[in-house]
Amino acid sequence: MLGLLHTSPVHVPVFDALRDEAHPGLELRHHVDVELLERARRDGPAAVTDEVRAALRQAVADGARAVLCTCSTIGGVAEAAADGVGVPVLRVDRPMAAAAVAAGPRVVVLAALESTLAPTAALVGEEARRAGRPVEVRTRLVDGAWPRFEAGDTEGYLRLVAEAAEAVGDADAIVLAQASMAPARERTKTSVPVLASPAAGLAAGADAVRPG
Repeated sequence: MLGLLHTSPVHVPVFDALRDEAHPGLELRHHVDVELLERARRDGPAAVTDEVRAALRQAVADGARAVLCTCSTIGGVAEAAADGVGVPVLRVDRPMAAAAVAAGPRVVVLAALESTLAPTAALVGEEARRAGRPVEVRTRLVDGAWPRFEAGDTEGYLRLVAEAAEAVGDADAIVLAQASMAPARERTKTSVPVLASPAAGLAAGADAVRPG
């Protein structure tokens, strides 16, 4: 069983659908804690370390053989809190970051939340060092997008994200930093590769729980 740590309930059906499409038979168990993101935004990601560690341990107690954190703001905290948990802890955006580095040295990170920009940029830099590749990371906040997401205006949210992606020039890859941004990928007409995290992240989680 793969445990998933979310900071929004909107991710539950997204990952269930991805499982049904690409990983039939994979058991998922979702843990949603909206307060984690709210506090991380207010006090910084490190402020939720204890709560994240407790959530990881609860997932293991519930039977998880690995845990996938789907929140980019606290993904690094989840990885760092894995010591002593006893199972692999993955962040959903790491495979996406590796793909961005492989695409070329000019990477643009788009996020609807400012708190997500720095952790995602740092992750891309980490993957570049791991791959021995040079990288220049630029970050851009999609103004006005997050209030639409919070208000339940999914169409307006995705439209703003897609427009921001289409406005990017001089890049080898565009990273959609938050899992909730993923559907905007299909709405863009840019020739620059637009990368999203959910599918690749879930594939990594499925691999982590596969026997052998």
